[in-house]
Amino acid sequence: MNQPLVSILIPCYNAERWIVQCIDSALAQTWPEKEIIVVDDGSKDRSFEIIERFGNRIRLESGPNRGGNAARNRLLQLARGEWLQYLDADDYLLPDKVARQMEFLASRPEATIVIGPMTLEYWLEHSSRRELLPIPEPHDLWVLLARWFLPGTGSGIWAKRAILDVGGWNERQPCCQEHELYLRMLMAGKHFTICPHNGLIYRQWSEATVCNRDKSEVRKRRLEIEQRAEDFLRERKELTPERHWAINQARFEIARTAWQENHGVALDIMKIVRQSLPGFIPAGPAAPARYQAAYWLLGFRGAEILAQTWRRVKRGSGLPS
Repeated sequence: MNQPLVSILIPCYNAERWIVQCIDSALAQTWPEKEIIVVDDGSKDRSFEIIERFGNRIRLESGPNRGGNAARNRLLQLARGEWLQYLDADDYLLPDKVARQMEFLASRPEATIVIGPMTLEYWLEHSSRRELLPIPEPHDLWVLLARWFLPGTGSGIWAKRAILDVGGWNERQPCCQEHELYLRMLMAGKHFTICPHNGLIYRQWSEATVCNRDKSEVRKRRLEIEQRAEDFLRERKELTPERHWAINQARFEIARTAWQENHGVALDIMKIVRQSLPGFIPAGPAAPARYQAAYWLLGFRGAEILAQTWRRVKRGSGLPS
C-alpha cells in the first residue's frame, strides 16, 4: 500500500543557533515518504549558509524578509505532499512524530488535521526544562480555541487541501497566527482529530519571539479572535453555555494581565465581558477562591485592587506567594 507523501515545511528567519537541530529532526523522521523544504525569509545571520550545507537532502529557497506567514504560504506552494508538517526553525520533532500521527490518520479518513500535545522546552543559557502541555478534556474545539489550549503549529499534521480551502495563512496577521488559522478552519467546518501522542518540542527561549515581542498587539489580536468566534457561533446558534463562558473566561484572563500595564484597557475588556455574559463569574487558576469572592462582592476593579494589596502585604511580610 502506497504511503502518502508528507512535506515537512520549515520557515527560517535568523535561526542560526537552532536550524541544524531543527532540520536534523526532520530528516530523522521514521516516516519514509517525506520531503523537507526550507524557506529562508531574508535572514541576516548565518542561517542560509548553514542550511546550504544540507545539500540535496532538502529543498531550499530564499528571498527577502516578508514575515512568517508569507514564508509559510510560499512553503505551501512548494509542497508536493498532500499532508503537511510545519516546523518553526527554533523547534524540533521527536523521530516518530510524523509516523505516529500519519498512522493515527489512516483510520480516520474524514480528518483534515490531526493535532496532539506538545512539549514546551524552557531554554536558558546553561540549562533547560521541559513541560508536557496536554490538550485538556472535553475536546470541544471551540472551547479549546477560546482558552488558547490548541497547540502550536508544529504539533499537527495538516491536509494541504484544507489550508488552501480557507485561503492559506493570513499574511496581515502579525501574531496569534496559528490560532487565526485554526479559527478559519473551524468556521469552514474542517474536521479536527486529536492524537494522544506527543511529538513536537516547542522551544521558548527569548522574549523577542513573535508571541512575546509586543504584548499589547498579542492582546489585541487574541481579543479579535475571541470576538470573531463568539459572533460566528452566535449567528449559527452554536454558542453553547460552555463555549460562551470559555470566551469570556479568556477575556477575563487577558484583562487580569492587562491590569498590570494599563487599568483602563483592562476595564474596557471587562466591559465587553459584562455585555457578552451578564453575571459572569471567573474560575480556574486565574481566579482562586479568595479572588472569586472579592470579584463577586466588589467587581473586577475591586478584586484587582484587593489582590494587589495582598501581594504587597505578602512581599513585605516574606510570606510565600
